[in-house]
Amino acid sequence: MTHDYGLPEQYEHVYSGKVRDLFRMPDGRLLFVASDRISAFDWVLPTLIPDKGRILTALSLWWFERISDIVPSHVTNKSVPAVVRGRAMVCEPLEMLPVECVARGYLAGSALAEYREHRSICGVGLPPGLQDGSELPKPIFTPATKAALGEHDENITYDEVIAMLGQEEAQELKRLTLAVYERARDISLTRGLILADTKFEFGYSRHGKNAGRVVIADEVLTPDSSRYWPRAQWQPGGPQPSFDKQYVRDWLISPESGWDRASGDAPPPLPDEVVERTRAKYIEAYEVLTGKAFS
Repeated sequence: MTHDYGLPEQYEHVYSGKVRDLFRMPDGRLLFVASDRISAFDWVLPTLIPDKGRILTALSLWWFERISDIVPSHVTNKSVPAVVRGRAMVCEPLEMLPVECVARGYLAGSALAEYREHRSICGVGLPPGLQDGSELPKPIFTPATKAALGEHDENITYDEVIAMLGQEEAQELKRLTLAVYERARDISLTRGLILADTKFEFGYSRHGKNAGRVVIADEVLTPDSSRYWPRAQWQPGGPQPSFDKQYVRDWLISPESGWDRASGDAPPPLPDEVVERTRAKYIEAYEVLTGKAFS
């Protein structure tokens, strides 16, 4: 799954996720490289989406700037090697916290199923009568455990986060998650987009100017980690049009793909039309949010 990208041999491959490849640089910093891979239904698909890694990197860097007064990011100002320029970030190593920090302002996805069954999400009680796509009374923190590659994250309660990390750390994660979500939600609304939900990862910095502080890591507020809907088309009561990989999911579960999700077999390659439409959606999300043309 990993790719060496033509990096010098002294760049040590550390880890590959569904989308990113992580390398340790000779000075000990980390190089996060966003590939053009795409995942769906916990599978990394065999087909690449051209420019996806560049879009995710550019959008993450744009957002890191806009939330820097709330929480520092792991990105350093060291220059990126030329062979991965545009799709990579040089970052400080962190002591990562073992919680996916999810903020939700609207009801969708796995949270909808949990609400219908329990009228709550991650132990947070919600009023009756909410529908698919409904706005929640206020944003909520719905943490999850980090799953191994190919497995689902498991939702947990805030009390379980306290048991894992302690009261003070749990409170800080909840505060930062909701503060960043609310900032991003407000900015997105000015661009005509609803930020329905998003997830963040945090870690402790042990060196440099952020030593001892909680730092936001990985990527932020991209269509891979966040659910964006066009505000003008928002209509609770069913799935919303979204700026993510919905074209990919829809095709995979359609008869045209010939794939049985329950079979245990890997998904088939994506047709060109689905690749092109998915790429266009990622570009559109970048351009609508930033106001800049992607090139």
